Amino acid sequence: MATARPVERFAAHLRELREKRGLSQTRLGELAGLNRNYVGDVERGKRNPCLDNIIKLAEGLGVAPSELFRPFDKRK
Repeated sequence: MATARPVERFAAHLRELREKRGLSQTRLGELAGLNRNYVGDVERGKRNPCLDNIIKLAEGLGVAPSELFRPFDKRK
């Protein structure tokens, strides 16, 4: 997935984290204080989330915001 746009890489990782936790988009939206449609749009790469919403998504997932950027860490 190295050739995917950054927003698409972020989206795929967000979905992976959500699914690993057994959360629906609706439930993540509730936990993060965001609309479920917004969560779906972010996961499909249709929305580029702002920093405030990245932090809300991380809190909803119970992870540090930096975890959402793991696909961009070249030190893997």
